[in-house]
Amino acid sequence: MNSVRATFLAVSALALLGTTAAQAESYEGVHAPAGALGRSAVQAEAVRAAAARDQNVVRGSRGAETVAVSQARAGVQAEAVRTAAAPDQNVSSGSRVNSRVVSTMRNPVDVRAEAQARGTNAAQ
Repeated sequence: MNSVRATFLAVSALALLGTTAAQAESYEGVHAPAGALGRSAVQAEAVRAAAARDQNVVRGSRGAETVAVSQARAGVQAEAVRTAAAPDQNVSSGSRVNSRVVSTMRNPVDVRAEAQARGTNAAQ
């Protein structure tokens, strides 16, 4: 009985070893290689990048960076002046107690523009 059991265990172990070996795959790395450059070209590019000037300089230390302009300067400035002169710009809910309703007050920039359009004095 022991020889039958030993033979059975030996055959089972060999069968198990054979199935795991058949399922093994080759390791290709984390990502499949997809580069168009060869090893020497990549190494030459790395050497050029390492020899570049000021490669470790903090961003912004080379001067002002360019910014994409999306609006005209005069329009942005006019909007900023109008917003800065708004009557309710710095008003909180607590500062409205026993006072005029701030949201009904006209913007001084608009009043001046209308006065200049009519030709009257806006300093009233």
